[in-house]
Amino acid sequence: MRNSRRGAVDPFIVMDVMEAARQAEAGGRHIIHMEVGQPGTPAPAAARDALARAMQTDPLGYTVALGLPALRDRIARLYGDWYNVDLDPARVVVTPGSSGGFILAFSALFDAGDRVALGAPGYPSYRQILKALDLVPVEVQARAENRLQPTPEDLAGVDYDGLMVASPANPTGTMLDRDALGALVDAAQARGAAFLSDEIYHGIEYDRKTVSALEISDDVCVINSFSKYFSMTGWRAGWLVVPEGQVRQVERLAQNLFICPPHASQIAALAAMDATEELEANMAVYRKNRALMLEGLPKAGFDRIAPPDGAFYVYADVSHLTDDSRAFAQDILAEAGVAVTPGLDFDLDRGAGTLRFSYARATADIEEGLERLRAFMRKRGHLAQS
Repeated sequence: MRNSRRGAVDPFIVMDVMEAARQAEAGGRHIIHMEVGQPGTPAPAAARDALARAMQTDPLGYTVALGLPALRDRIARLYGDWYNVDLDPARVVVTPGSSGGFILAFSALFDAGDRVALGAPGYPSYRQILKALDLVPVEVQARAENRLQPTPEDLAGVDYDGLMVASPANPTGTMLDRDALGALVDAAQARGAAFLSDEIYHGIEYDRKTVSALEISDDVCVINSFSKYFSMTGWRAGWLVVPEGQVRQVERLAQNLFICPPHASQIAALAAMDATEELEANMAVYRKNRALMLEGLPKAGFDRIAPPDGAFYVYADVSHLTDDSRAFAQDILAEAGVAVTPGLDFDLDRGAGTLRFSYARATADIEEGLERLRAFMRKRGHLAQS
């Protein structure tokens, strides 16, 4: 049977790293996971308890395509609590994870052949989902002096019908302040392009507050998820906020593509939104881990980094150490038992000289991982023997 051209997307390299780490663990090795972008914690206890109760009395059949009304209302209230934005719940669309949100947003806003600008480095699945939908990803190289976030100057002369921005970003964890985000919104809207804001790492922030695109304009599409701050990666629950005029368009697509988001996950997500104490306890771990990474990575020889403002990643320039980040990551896994992600996932042009380190796991794992990295780099001759 023939394969489609649209299906010929690149692999998600971090998933290959995860599989290599799994195989090493199956062989009896203890692997420290710094590759995976997911919390090491489960969904909040309140979320699990709410679902356990619902399973006793509720058949958990289809919900309406836009999601449970109570969950949409609660998500809208979050925008008032976090950003002082008065959001109509009718504009909220619950999705099967942020990935389902990307598919719905891209399908609703663009026609085949449309061009969508993306900052590089950036989340690789943007590029692959766009390709699978016969859209054209246009990668714009963000500059180190801008902490690897795109600017309107980077977009000068670029032909695009949409602009996707992430703050905090994956893989860098860097954020856009209100002026910088506003400038990008203005640049896109001045040329009639759709503006999409990936805000799935909101809530995981350190020295300053995240800014939502909804604070700047109603004429934007926001993508968010319960995966990161709410610690619900495998539950596949996320949401979109779209302009009023796009709601019915997205609804029709959701009805046909997904029928509805998972009912069980929606029940858990609703309860998770009020599990503040447990979620903030997770944040305390991320803060400690971030401090360990910012101190420990330079001591291990990974000293070309931009301190992350949010999320739980550190993106390191290792071009002085290797011109093949995939092979370098494989060596780190084989010799040190630490799984890290090569930058080729995030930047086709410069990723051979970068690595992403995740610090979302337990603090003890981060401490052990940093010690293993120091030993690896000493053995390689990149650090003085002690």
